[in-house]
Amino acid sequence: MDNIERTLGQLFADQNFEQRYQSLKEAVLRYEPIKQFLKAHQSELSDTIINQNISNLYEFMTQHKAWQEQEPTLMPGYAPKLVLSGEFITVTYYPTPEKIASDRRKAIEKRVRSLYIPKQIVEASLENFYTDESSRLRALVSANEFIHTYQEKSNTRIKGLYIHGSFGTGKSYLLGAIARELALRGVTSTLVYLPEFMREIKQAISNNTVDDKIQFAKETEILMLDDIGAESMTAWTRDEVLGTILQFRMQEELPTFFSSNYNMNQLENHLTFSQNGSEEKLKARRIMERIRFLADELELEGKNRRR
Repeated sequence: MDNIERTLGQLFADQNFEQRYQSLKEAVLRYEPIKQFLKAHQSELSDTIINQNISNLYEFMTQHKAWQEQEPTLMPGYAPKLVLSGEFITVTYYPTPEKIASDRRKAIEKRVRSLYIPKQIVEASLENFYTDESSRLRALVSANEFIHTYQEKSNTRIKGLYIHGSFGTGKSYLLGAIARELALRGVTSTLVYLPEFMREIKQAISNNTVDDKIQFAKETEILMLDDIGAESMTAWTRDEVLGTILQFRMQEELPTFFSSNYNMNQLENHLTFSQNGSEEKLKARRIMERIRFLADELELEGKNRRR
């Protein structure tokens, strides 16, 4: 607005004011969108009203041109529109389709919180999930069943999925696609790449933020633990971190998803042995009881799509 007022101020200060004013006025009234507006409201407008509102019409012309030519405007992301209110012609601004799409995309992104997850996973889509294997079709059906059941908010307990399979079959992608579909429906999910999360937990000991990080994972609406079994597991991270998170979510019946290269039996064996080589079958079994309570096991077959 300052630029417009400055331009008009310079016009009034100019010695050839009348000539320049008429030239500007003619340019404004020749501008096609303004011509159409004046024609649509010709029964309500007089020359006096038009003359009184030239500055607003000039603002509309300059901003409309800038918007059409994708140049900087007074309100980025908004397009100008002329509105007649009594004897006043005002310029209002409405969000462009691009602005609406951008805001919607940002809202979705806010509902898909991710820790150490690649961008292509966060932006995954169920529509682009390959179903060229029967197990993949079953996985897609199970994902959609969860989404629809959860949206209905029934009183029955809703289990997540424990998705396992070989490298590159799309386990992480499917988690991201489920999270995005839930976000479209207003549901917040948190995707966590578990190996990196465990490394951060260990580093958090030095600044006393371990409890905050664990609490966040415990209480998030829907938690997705990606690549469980790939982390370097100690007895402490297994029992005091993973075990604590899963125990809380089991008690509160909060939906939890997992992806892994191990099936459940293989993961139990993996959790049995800590870094120091000690064997703790009972503690591993306790973790697996919580996982089995929280999620249904689902194998995902197919070729390695990372190659």
